[in-house]
Amino acid sequence: MGEASWRIGVDSGGTFTDVCLFDEVSGAVHVWKVSSTPDDPSRGIFEGVSQGIAESSGKVGSSAGEIAYLGHGTTVATNALITHRGARVGLITTGGFRDLLEIGRQKRPDLYDLFAEKPPVLVPRFLRREVSERILHTGAVETPLDEAAVRRAAKAFAQEGVTAVAIAFLYAFANPEHEKAAKAIVAEELPDAFICASHEIAPEFREFERLSTATVNAYLGPIMQRYIRRLTTRLAELGLAVAPHLTQSNGGVVGFEAAAETPVRAVLSGPSTGVVAAEAIGSRSGHPDIITFDMGGTSTDVALMTGGKIAETNESVVHGYPIKAPMLDIHTVGAGGGSIAAIDSGGLLKVGPQSAGADPGPVCYGRGATEPTVTDANIVLKVLNPTHLLDGRMAVRRDLALEAIGTLAKSLGLEVMETAQGIISVVTANMARAIRVISVQKGYDPRDYSLMAFGGAGPLHAVRLAEELDIARVIVPRNPGILCAMGLLLTDLRADFSTTRLVPLDVAEIDAIREAAAAVGAETGRWFEAEKIAPEARRATRSVDLRYEGQNYELTVPLPAGEITAASLDTLKEEFTAAHIRMYGFAAEGERILCVTFRAEALGLVPKAELPVRPLGPADASGAITGRREIWFPEVGGFIDSAIYARTALRPGMAFSGPAIVEQMDTTTLVPPGVSVTVDGLENLILELPR
Repeated sequence: MGEASWRIGVDSGGTFTDVCLFDEVSGAVHVWKVSSTPDDPSRGIFEGVSQGIAESSGKVGSSAGEIAYLGHGTTVATNALITHRGARVGLITTGGFRDLLEIGRQKRPDLYDLFAEKPPVLVPRFLRREVSERILHTGAVETPLDEAAVRRAAKAFAQEGVTAVAIAFLYAFANPEHEKAAKAIVAEELPDAFICASHEIAPEFREFERLSTATVNAYLGPIMQRYIRRLTTRLAELGLAVAPHLTQSNGGVVGFEAAAETPVRAVLSGPSTGVVAAEAIGSRSGHPDIITFDMGGTSTDVALMTGGKIAETNESVVHGYPIKAPMLDIHTVGAGGGSIAAIDSGGLLKVGPQSAGADPGPVCYGRGATEPTVTDANIVLKVLNPTHLLDGRMAVRRDLALEAIGTLAKSLGLEVMETAQGIISVVTANMARAIRVISVQKGYDPRDYSLMAFGGAGPLHAVRLAEELDIARVIVPRNPGILCAMGLLLTDLRADFSTTRLVPLDVAEIDAIREAAAAVGAETGRWFEAEKIAPEARRATRSVDLRYEGQNYELTVPLPAGEITAASLDTLKEEFTAAHIRMYGFAAEGERILCVTFRAEALGLVPKAELPVRPLGPADASGAITGRREIWFPEVGGFIDSAIYARTALRPGMAFSGPAIVEQMDTTTLVPPGVSVTVDGLENLILELPR
């Protein structure tokens, strides 16, 4: 057995499980892709890793014992939240706040939608129990905790079959004494239950969001624990000798044990790793301003990178549930290759959010599905290979796709090819709307950015989406279909800490500001020690949420490194003013500014896959042509003879123009007429669109 030198990234999606293997010694990269197993995702991961190792034998290694690192991104948490298949949760809260989980903030995000549906409440009312206790905003105890009431609630939960308990008391972030005592009592009565106290998962103010976060964490806890136990067992059977890691919504990774305790921080686990990889590739290739476009089989995820840094948020609404946790600012829509096309109640064509998933999948898979999908439309148009996918490993049937879309076309009164292209146009509009949420609605013009396309279906739809948004450049990385898996080899260990302290941003309060910043900074030191991070691999940054006095929402601004001085406070004011102008279009000069929540981010740097830049060669790409195919293009309303290029044969410096198709194992790239393509030193395809 050789010395451990492999680094493996595994991304488990709703349709496919992707594996990326990287050899630290030789720098070789090998990729593999298998169908996901929704009934037990750990099985698909086991099969993907074992097959990937077998296929790469002789290239980067020969056994699981040579794996030095395994990182994993998963959709288990988010799928449980989407499908509402989490644990049976009991909630204990402060007297008078039993219905807060249901009332929320009475916001109406769909004010004019008469058919808008609120997401189901995760805890039914009879499992929400109040207890007498009250802590003031200062942290002082006004009413002691009624421990007997807590015990009665726990006993009632036991009789109702509750497997997870959330505890959220008013102002617990200022003084967690009551939550700690309640948790100890519940643990006595329900020793096997997953228990989450709000101060542990979100020690910040805003009682509803903190309550929601603790509840979601409890709802997902038993599901994630069971999944991680299964996966740990399977990886041990494989012969894995190192502790595996799971990616979080913030783009960093943590150990499996920590991930099992904080599943709410992994609801964007899968998509975050693709964004991390896109960030690295964009910066390395000289494109610091990009919009990431990750289209898979079930959903599409988009994010914004400005100046080489992906936008982050400390609070988000994920599938209808507010979550206070650091995460990359990723917006998701139900638009993927498996999205089902149907006719809505008004007789119009709609696509998604329902998906055919991995089983039975699109109609063309020949597994009994009858409802046409986006993939079927691309098969009919011959944009996708009409006979096979995955380099021939998966046969497809265009005749079945034609029949399904033909049935839909009759109902719409359209031609078959018109209907197939209509499906593409509708799903493109859905994705463009998602990009406007993270760009236009936040003060950024998408025309100033390049679109980086990845995921199994991203490069297939990228140019159409760029045309919709008037974006002039599309970047397709070397291995777009497994970029999320590759991102796991480009990220670091990461933990985030926060504490709420309402302090005016004023030099008279500089001691209080220093104390709050030091307190949250000390958390990073304890984490470094607990994780045994080597001193030279430690990186820590601090920030603070600021707002004008009387405002309801904050903007996060970095805290200058080193000792906080009067000059530091001036810098904070300037940066907050600039951020406020960008977000809201104005600054309230002379208004008092408040510090609200102090934050710290700890990074444990790990060895990463290198991204070597290769010299550019001749421009002639004719040697990469493997054949030709008639493809239907809306530009001419008919089929055009198009060249088929093999991605593996394209070298840096090569150039060609559409109409063309670039095929590779993990994806297909569409190059319409008028679009030019060059291959850069990182082997990215750079597609330039006519303005």
